Amino acid sequence: MKDLREQYNKIVDPTPAQKQQYHAEVERVQEIAKADPNDVYTDIGQQLGTLMDSYDAISKLFLKEQLEAKQVYRGEESVGRRALKRILITTRLDAMLAEIRETMVYRSPPELSGLWGKFEEMWARIVAEQEAAHAEELRLAQIAQWRRKKRIAEVRAKIVWVSAVIFVVAWAAGLMWLTMKSATQRMYLGHLSL
Repeated sequence: MKDLREQYNKIVDPTPAQKQQYHAEVERVQEIAKADPNDVYTDIGQQLGTLMDSYDAISKLFLKEQLEAKQVYRGEESVGRRALKRILITTRLDAMLAEIRETMVYRSPPELSGLWGKFEEMWARIVAEQEAAHAEELRLAQIAQWRRKKRIAEVRAKIVWVSAVIFVVAWAAGLMWLTMKSATQRMYLGHLSL
């Protein structure tokens, strides 16, 4: 406030617009002084958080577009339209990131100096943690898939063995039945020829 007053007093003959600007700035500074610093930080955090949520939603849309591009496309949009869509998404992401950076660097109060650097550091850390978590999740999914395939192969092998045993037993039973029938028939024929 003192600095603001000193700057205003240096103006020799202030114009009505300058007076109005000075009074508006004095009111703004007084309003800020009345506010609880924690409320200001919370408000800034909420606004930046909303912006980051929007950024995340658009990032997920872009990732979805990238994943869909690696599959056979059966929709009605042309390749050019899909390319344009991806370009617009990346342009919007870049603009949002620039807006976030500008807000954190130039529009945040001096008490929050270095907010962008801290934010980038934390963001990089969370991204690294998420990548590690996704890699672990993928590894566990691959292990589960491998185990499932192994179980299926084991079940198939057991089915083959059981089928083979049943076949051998049926074949042996059939062979014994034929042998007994043949012996019985020979005995019967032998009695008739006497």
